[in-house]
Amino acid sequence: MDNASVIRLSVFISVFVFMALLEALFPARNAVLDRKTRWVGNLSMVVMGALVSRVLLPATLVGVSLWAQQEGVGLFNLLLDQTNSASPLSSQTSNTQSGSLVFVVTVVLSVLLLDMLIYWQHRLFHTVPFLWRFHKMHHADSHVDTTTGLRFHPVEIAISLGVKTLAVALLGIPAIAIVVFEVALNGFALFNHANIRIPQKWDDRIGWVLITQRLHRIHHSQAKTESNSNYGFSVSWWDRLFKSFTPRAKQSDETLSIGQQDVPPVKENASIRALLLQPFKSR
Repeated sequence: MDNASVIRLSVFISVFVFMALLEALFPARNAVLDRKTRWVGNLSMVVMGALVSRVLLPATLVGVSLWAQQEGVGLFNLLLDQTNSASPLSSQTSNTQSGSLVFVVTVVLSVLLLDMLIYWQHRLFHTVPFLWRFHKMHHADSHVDTTTGLRFHPVEIAISLGVKTLAVALLGIPAIAIVVFEVALNGFALFNHANIRIPQKWDDRIGWVLITQRLHRIHHSQAKTESNSNYGFSVSWWDRLFKSFTPRAKQSDETLSIGQQDVPPVKENASIRALLLQPFKSR
Protein backbone atom coordinates (compact mmCIF):
# COMPACT_ATOMS: atom_id res chain seq x y z
CA MET A 1 0.00 0.00 0.00
CA ASP A 2 3.01 2.29 0.50
CA ASN A 3 3.56 2.16 -3.29
CA ALA A 4 -0.10 2.70 -4.27
CA SER A 5 0.51 6.17 -5.70
CA VAL A 6 3.55 4.99 -7.63
CA ILE A 7 1.59 2.06 -9.08
CA ARG A 8 -1.30 4.27 -10.13
CA LEU A 9 0.95 6.90 -11.72
CA SER A 10 3.08 4.31 -13.54
CA VAL A 11 0.07 2.53 -15.04
CA PHE A 12 -1.57 5.86 -15.88
CA ILE A 13 1.46 7.19 -17.77
CA SER A 14 2.03 3.87 -19.54
CA VAL A 15 -1.58 3.56 -20.76
CA PHE A 16 -1.75 7.25 -21.70
CA VAL A 17 1.42 7.11 -23.80
CA PHE A 18 0.37 3.84 -25.47
CA MET A 19 -3.13 5.06 -26.37
CA ALA A 20 -1.84 8.48 -27.51
CA LEU A 21 0.64 6.69 -29.78
CA LEU A 22 -2.13 4.54 -31.28
CA GLU A 23 -4.20 7.69 -31.85
CA ALA A 24 -1.34 9.33 -33.69
CA LEU A 25 -0.76 6.28 -35.89
CA PHE A 26 -4.35 5.12 -36.46
CA PRO A 27 -6.79 8.01 -35.78
CA ALA A 28 -10.48 7.16 -36.09
CA ARG A 29 -11.71 10.74 -36.52
CA ASN A 30 -10.28 14.17 -37.24
CA ALA A 31 -10.44 16.83 -34.52
CA VAL A 32 -12.06 20.21 -35.14
CA LEU A 33 -9.57 22.05 -32.92
CA ASP A 34 -5.82 21.58 -32.97
CA ARG A 35 -4.28 19.21 -30.45
CA LYS A 36 -2.42 21.86 -28.46
CA THR A 37 -5.58 23.91 -27.84
CA ARG A 38 -7.53 20.92 -26.57
CA TRP A 39 -4.75 19.16 -24.69
CA VAL A 40 -3.71 22.19 -22.64
CA GLY A 41 -7.22 22.61 -21.27
CA ASN A 42 -7.95 18.91 -20.85
CA LEU A 43 -4.67 18.04 -19.15
CA SER A 44 -5.01 21.07 -16.87
CA MET A 45 -8.28 19.62 -15.57
CA VAL A 46 -6.62 16.40 -14.42
CA VAL A 47 -3.95 18.40 -12.58
CA MET A 48 -6.56 20.57 -10.88
CA GLY A 49 -8.65 17.55 -10.03
CA ALA A 50 -5.65 15.85 -8.41
CA LEU A 51 -4.93 18.99 -6.36
CA VAL A 52 -8.57 19.21 -5.23
CA SER A 53 -8.53 15.56 -4.18
CA ARG A 54 -5.31 16.01 -2.23
CA VAL A 55 -6.66 19.08 -0.41
CA LEU A 56 -10.05 17.52 0.41
CA LEU A 57 -8.71 14.09 1.35
CA PRO A 58 -4.98 14.18 2.19
CA ALA A 59 -5.16 10.62 3.53
CA THR A 60 -6.53 9.35 0.17
CA LEU A 61 -9.14 6.59 -0.17
CA VAL A 62 -6.52 4.03 0.83
CA GLY A 63 -6.04 5.93 4.08
CA VAL A 64 -9.80 5.89 4.70
CA SER A 65 -9.80 2.14 4.07
CA LEU A 66 -6.95 1.51 6.52
CA TRP A 67 -8.68 3.65 9.15
CA ALA A 68 -11.95 1.73 8.67
CA GLN A 69 -10.10 -1.58 8.99
CA GLN A 70 -8.33 -0.48 12.16
CA GLU A 71 -11.56 0.75 13.74
CA GLY A 72 -13.65 -2.19 12.54
CA VAL A 73 -15.93 0.14 10.57
CA GLY A 74 -17.84 -0.99 7.50
CA LEU A 75 -19.78 -4.05 6.37
CA PHE A 76 -16.87 -6.12 5.07
CA ASN A 77 -14.70 -5.39 8.11
CA LEU A 78 -17.51 -6.53 10.40
CA LEU A 79 -18.02 -9.71 8.38
CA LEU A 80 -14.29 -10.48 8.34
CA ASP A 81 -14.09 -9.93 12.10
CA GLN A 82 -17.03 -12.26 12.67
CA THR A 83 -15.51 -14.89 10.36
CA ASN A 84 -12.19 -14.78 12.22
CA SER A 85 -13.91 -14.91 15.61
CA ALA A 86 -16.08 -17.88 14.63
CA SER A 87 -13.15 -19.98 13.37
CA PRO A 88 -11.93 -22.72 15.77
CA LEU A 89 -8.38 -22.13 17.04
CA SER A 90 -7.42 -25.81 16.69
CA SER A 91 -6.91 -25.71 12.93
CA GLN A 92 -4.59 -22.82 12.16
CA THR A 93 -3.85 -23.93 8.56
CA SER A 94 -7.53 -24.33 7.76
CA ASN A 95 -8.28 -20.96 9.31
CA THR A 96 -5.58 -19.29 7.26
CA GLN A 97 -6.84 -20.80 4.00
CA SER A 98 -10.44 -19.95 4.83
CA GLY A 99 -9.49 -16.40 5.78
CA SER A 100 -7.52 -15.95 2.55
CA LEU A 101 -10.46 -17.17 0.47
CA VAL A 102 -12.88 -14.85 2.27
CA PHE A 103 -10.49 -11.94 1.74
CA VAL A 104 -10.15 -12.67 -1.99
CA VAL A 105 -13.94 -12.84 -2.35
CA THR A 106 -14.22 -9.57 -0.42
CA VAL A 107 -11.75 -7.86 -2.75
CA VAL A 108 -13.56 -9.09 -5.88
CA LEU A 109 -16.96 -8.02 -4.51
CA SER A 110 -15.53 -4.65 -3.51
CA VAL A 111 -14.19 -3.95 -7.00
CA LEU A 112 -17.52 -4.95 -8.56
CA LEU A 113 -19.51 -2.80 -6.13
CA LEU A 114 -17.27 0.21 -6.72
CA ASP A 115 -17.64 -0.21 -10.47
CA MET A 116 -21.43 -0.41 -10.18
CA LEU A 117 -21.36 2.64 -7.91
CA ILE A 118 -19.46 4.62 -10.55
CA TYR A 119 -21.97 3.49 -13.18
CA TRP A 120 -24.88 4.88 -11.13
CA GLN A 121 -22.95 8.00 -10.17
CA HIS A 122 -22.30 8.63 -13.86
CA ARG A 123 -25.97 8.07 -14.65
CA LEU A 124 -27.05 10.53 -11.95
CA PHE A 125 -24.65 13.14 -13.32
CA HIS A 126 -26.64 12.93 -16.54
CA THR A 127 -30.11 13.02 -14.98
CA VAL A 128 -29.80 15.49 -12.07
CA PRO A 129 -29.67 19.04 -13.52
CA PHE A 130 -27.27 20.40 -10.88
CA LEU A 131 -24.84 17.54 -11.42
CA TRP A 132 -25.18 17.74 -15.20
CA ARG A 133 -23.98 21.35 -15.18
CA PHE A 134 -20.56 20.13 -14.06
CA HIS A 135 -20.46 16.88 -16.02
CA LYS A 136 -21.49 18.70 -19.19
CA MET A 137 -18.00 20.20 -19.38
CA HIS A 138 -16.70 16.69 -20.06
CA HIS A 139 -19.23 16.21 -22.86
CA ALA A 140 -18.62 19.65 -24.37
CA ASP A 141 -15.32 18.45 -25.82
CA SER A 142 -15.71 18.72 -29.60
CA HIS A 143 -13.51 15.67 -30.11
CA VAL A 144 -13.06 12.48 -28.09
CA ASP A 145 -9.53 11.29 -27.49
CA THR A 146 -7.40 10.03 -24.60
CA THR A 147 -7.31 13.46 -22.93
CA THR A 148 -11.13 13.63 -22.88
CA GLY A 149 -10.98 10.79 -20.35
CA LEU A 150 -9.17 13.22 -18.04
CA ARG A 151 -11.39 16.24 -18.65
CA PHE A 152 -13.62 16.50 -15.58
CA HIS A 153 -14.52 19.64 -13.68
CA PRO A 154 -12.83 19.90 -10.24
CA VAL A 155 -16.28 20.18 -8.62
CA GLU A 156 -17.29 16.88 -10.20
CA ILE A 157 -14.05 15.35 -8.95
CA ALA A 158 -14.83 16.61 -5.44
CA ILE A 159 -18.37 15.20 -5.51
CA SER A 160 -17.16 11.86 -6.84
CA LEU A 161 -14.47 11.72 -4.15
CA GLY A 162 -17.12 12.27 -1.49
CA VAL A 163 -19.27 9.47 -2.88
CA LYS A 164 -16.35 7.04 -3.02
CA THR A 165 -15.16 8.00 0.47
CA LEU A 166 -18.61 7.29 1.89
CA ALA A 167 -18.76 3.95 0.07
CA VAL A 168 -15.32 2.90 1.29
CA ALA A 169 -16.22 3.72 4.90
CA LEU A 170 -19.70 2.16 4.89
CA LEU A 171 -18.66 -1.00 3.08
CA GLY A 172 -15.25 -1.34 4.70
CA ILE A 173 -13.59 -1.86 1.33
CA PRO A 174 -10.04 -3.27 1.56
CA ALA A 175 -7.19 -1.00 0.48
CA ILE A 176 -5.98 -3.42 -2.18
CA ALA A 177 -9.44 -3.36 -3.79
CA ILE A 178 -9.27 0.43 -4.00
CA VAL A 179 -5.88 0.32 -5.70
CA VAL A 180 -7.06 -2.32 -8.18
CA PHE A 181 -10.27 -0.43 -8.90
CA GLU A 182 -8.70 3.00 -9.37
CA VAL A 183 -5.88 1.67 -11.54
CA ALA A 184 -8.47 -0.12 -13.71
CA LEU A 185 -10.83 2.87 -13.78
CA ASN A 186 -8.10 5.28 -14.90
CA GLY A 187 -6.79 2.81 -17.46
CA PHE A 188 -10.20 2.11 -18.95
CA ALA A 189 -11.07 5.82 -19.09
CA LEU A 190 -7.98 6.39 -21.20
CA PHE A 191 -8.71 3.29 -23.28
CA ASN A 192 -12.33 3.90 -24.20
CA HIS A 193 -11.89 7.62 -24.90
CA ALA A 194 -9.02 6.95 -27.30
CA ASN A 195 -9.48 8.17 -30.86
CA ILE A 196 -9.06 4.74 -32.46
CA ARG A 197 -11.43 2.29 -34.11
CA ILE A 198 -11.45 -1.46 -33.61
CA PRO A 199 -12.68 -3.53 -36.60
CA GLN A 200 -16.45 -3.88 -36.25
CA LYS A 201 -16.55 -7.65 -35.81
CA TRP A 202 -14.04 -7.42 -32.97
CA ASP A 203 -15.73 -4.34 -31.57
CA ASP A 204 -18.99 -6.28 -31.27
CA ARG A 205 -17.27 -9.20 -29.57
CA ILE A 206 -15.28 -7.08 -27.13
CA GLY A 207 -18.39 -4.98 -26.51
CA TRP A 208 -20.08 -7.91 -24.81
CA VAL A 209 -17.70 -7.37 -21.92
CA LEU A 210 -15.99 -3.98 -22.27
CA ILE A 211 -17.02 -0.49 -23.35
CA THR A 212 -15.10 0.03 -26.58
CA GLN A 213 -14.08 3.36 -28.12
CA ARG A 214 -17.01 3.25 -30.56
CA LEU A 215 -19.53 2.45 -27.81
CA HIS A 216 -18.23 5.31 -25.69
CA ARG A 217 -18.34 7.74 -28.62
CA ILE A 218 -22.07 6.96 -28.76
CA HIS A 219 -22.20 8.19 -25.16
CA HIS A 220 -20.64 11.47 -26.37
CA SER A 221 -23.21 11.89 -29.13
CA GLN A 222 -25.11 15.17 -29.38
CA ALA A 223 -28.32 13.13 -29.54
CA LYS A 224 -29.64 13.03 -25.98
CA THR A 225 -31.07 9.53 -26.23
CA GLU A 226 -27.65 8.24 -27.26
CA SER A 227 -25.73 10.35 -24.77
CA ASN A 228 -27.94 8.97 -21.99
CA SER A 229 -26.67 5.45 -22.58
CA ASN A 230 -23.44 3.43 -22.37
CA TYR A 231 -22.59 4.90 -18.96
CA GLY A 232 -20.05 2.24 -18.07
CA PHE A 233 -16.42 3.33 -17.86
CA SER A 234 -15.07 -0.20 -18.09
CA VAL A 235 -17.48 -3.11 -18.48
CA SER A 236 -20.65 -3.06 -20.55
CA TRP A 237 -22.69 -5.45 -18.40
CA TRP A 238 -24.05 -2.72 -16.07
CA ASP A 239 -25.57 -0.97 -19.09
CA ARG A 240 -27.01 -4.25 -20.33
CA LEU A 241 -28.33 -5.16 -16.87
CA PHE A 242 -29.89 -1.75 -16.20
CA LYS A 243 -31.24 -1.24 -19.74
CA SER A 244 -29.02 1.65 -20.82
CA PHE A 245 -26.99 -0.08 -23.53
CA THR A 246 -26.96 1.32 -27.08
CA PRO A 247 -25.05 -0.91 -29.53
CA ARG A 248 -25.42 1.39 -32.56
CA ALA A 249 -25.87 5.11 -33.08
CA LYS A 250 -28.17 6.49 -35.78
CA GLN A 251 -25.15 8.03 -37.48
CA SER A 252 -22.07 6.07 -38.45
CA ASP A 253 -19.05 6.26 -36.18
CA GLU A 254 -17.25 8.30 -38.83
CA THR A 255 -19.97 10.98 -39.00
CA LEU A 256 -21.33 10.89 -35.44
CA SER A 257 -21.95 14.41 -34.10
CA ILE A 258 -19.99 14.76 -30.88
CA GLY A 259 -19.98 17.49 -28.22
CA GLN A 260 -22.67 19.94 -27.13
CA GLN A 261 -24.60 22.07 -29.60
CA ASP A 262 -24.61 25.10 -27.29
CA VAL A 263 -20.83 24.97 -26.79
CA PRO A 264 -19.33 25.68 -30.22
CA PRO A 265 -15.94 24.10 -30.98
CA VAL A 266 -13.88 27.30 -30.88
CA LYS A 267 -10.63 28.05 -29.06
CA GLU A 268 -12.34 30.38 -26.59
CA ASN A 269 -14.45 27.49 -25.26
CA ALA A 270 -11.42 25.23 -24.84
CA SER A 271 -9.34 27.49 -22.59
CA ILE A 272 -8.72 26.62 -18.94
CA ARG A 273 -10.77 29.59 -17.77
CA ALA A 274 -13.68 28.70 -20.08
CA LEU A 275 -13.72 25.09 -18.88
CA LEU A 276 -13.77 26.10 -15.22
CA LEU A 277 -16.50 28.72 -15.70
CA GLN A 278 -18.69 26.73 -18.08
CA PRO A 279 -20.98 25.17 -15.39
CA PHE A 280 -21.74 28.59 -13.93
CA LYS A 281 -22.96 30.18 -17.15
CA SER A 282 -26.72 30.43 -17.54
CA ARG A 283 -28.02 28.82 -20.70
